[in-house]
Amino acid sequence: MTAPAPFGPLEFQLVLLRRMADHQPELVEEARQELSASLADMREANRRWQAMVRAPRGRGTLRRYRSVLGEPERSVRREVGDLECDALFWPVPLWPGLRFEVMAAPGGAVWNEWLVRAPGEPGPELRTVEDLRPWSCTVDEVARAFAPARPMEGSAPTRWALAITDHGSGRPYVAEFTWGLFQRLLPG
Repeated sequence: MTAPAPFGPLEFQLVLLRRMADHQPELVEEARQELSASLADMREANRRWQAMVRAPRGRGTLRRYRSVLGEPERSVRREVGDLECDALFWPVPLWPGLRFEVMAAPGGAVWNEWLVRAPGEPGPELRTVEDLRPWSCTVDEVARAFAPARPMEGSAPTRWALAITDHGSGRPYVAEFTWGLFQRLLPG
């Protein structure tokens, strides 16, 4: 019996794309081709990722990220309320201006995992909802630009939503994100 192919950064990017395909199939198709991966490759990567996540004696979440992505590019100690945690960052070649951030509590329990802007990388100028383009901005950037934004529950574990008001028109909207990356805007 042959050993399974390694699961690394390429396969992890396919996992990220799999969930984004629900909202941005054209962008996912372009990215998949850029990675020289087939639809079958994307399905297989997702199947293997889900098996790792659900394995009864599998690695913990933080150990799984380290085994798949290697050592983080950077790690920063942060205080959240009265608790200290670690923010770990990995590069994601499909989005060179972003990093995959994992927030881990003492002991390694993961609180949050999503894409964020890389330090020193300029984010987009977001003045009105017309400036929101799929895959152009992160949850943090939209929340700051359209403060006070109200967090909402997403439609799946890797999805988030923000209730925002357009500064130009005063109209309410819902900005939807997958893995922390903006996907689409809906009327509020």
